[in-house]
Amino acid sequence: MVLEQPLSNLQLELLKMYSHDLNDKDLIAVQRLLANFFAERATKQMDTLWDKNSWSNETMDAWLSERS
Repeated sequence: MVLEQPLSNLQLELLKMYSHDLNDKDLIAVQRLLANFFAERATKQMDTLWDKNSWSNETMDAWLSERS
């Protein structure tokens, strides 16, 4: 099997982790940890955009009322 792109550092680290057999409780904890990590990063990026673009609650309300 030949990969078109090399694995990222995250993929390599996760592959190392996969060599350990986790019980269901620990697996769920790792899944939640990863989900929280990426959710926090997304929130920080949205906060940056919010500030950069001077968005407000009114901006969000206007977007919600727009029709496609």
